[in-house]
Amino acid sequence: MRVQGEDEGRAEPWDTAAALVRAAQGGDALAMDELLALVTPYVTRLCRPIAPHDVADAVQESLLAVFKGLRGLRDPQAFYGWLRTATVREAVRVARRTSAEEPADPDDLARLGGLRAEADGELPADVRDVLARLPVRHRAVLVLRELEGLDEAAVAELLRVPQGTVKSRLHRARSSFRKAWTR
Repeated sequence: MRVQGEDEGRAEPWDTAAALVRAAQGGDALAMDELLALVTPYVTRLCRPIAPHDVADAVQESLLAVFKGLRGLRDPQAFYGWLRTATVREAVRVARRTSAEEPADPDDLARLGGLRAEADGELPADVRDVLARLPVRHRAVLVLRELEGLDEAAVAELLRVPQGTVKSRLHRARSSFRKAWTR
C-alpha cells in the first residue's frame, strides 16, 4: 500500500527487514549487522517502559534473542511481529530478574499528559516515572495495549497468559496509573 506523495523508490520497513532477514538467515554477517542496527531503536522503545531500570540489559538480551533465533523464523515478512514477541519476553524477563518493584508514588506527578509517545518515540519523563513504579506485569500489558495498540487477545498470546488475565491486569494497571497520575 502506498501513501499518496510517498517516494516511489522507498521500501516499506517490513520489506527492508524481510530482505535483510533472508540474507542473514543465509549466513550474511553484514546483513545481520544491518538488521540489528535497523531494529535497535524499535527494540529500545519497547524495552524502555517495560524494564526502565535495566534498559541496556533488556535491549541486549532482546537483540541476542533475535540473533540466536532468526534462523527459526519461517516467514521473513512476519519479522516485526516475531521481533516484538521476542523483545517483550526478554524485557519482562530482565525486569523481573533485576529490578525490585516499587509502589507508585503519586506525589511525584504534576499533570496528566497522556500515555502516548512523543514524535521521537520517547515517552514523556513523567509518564516513564509512573510506568517505572508499576509492577512488571502491569507495565508490559500497558505498553503492549496502549503504545503498541495490540488487542487483549494478541497481548495474551504474546505474554503467554489467558485473555482474562490480560483484562484484569490491564484494568489494575490503568487504575494504578490513573491514581498515581492524578494525585
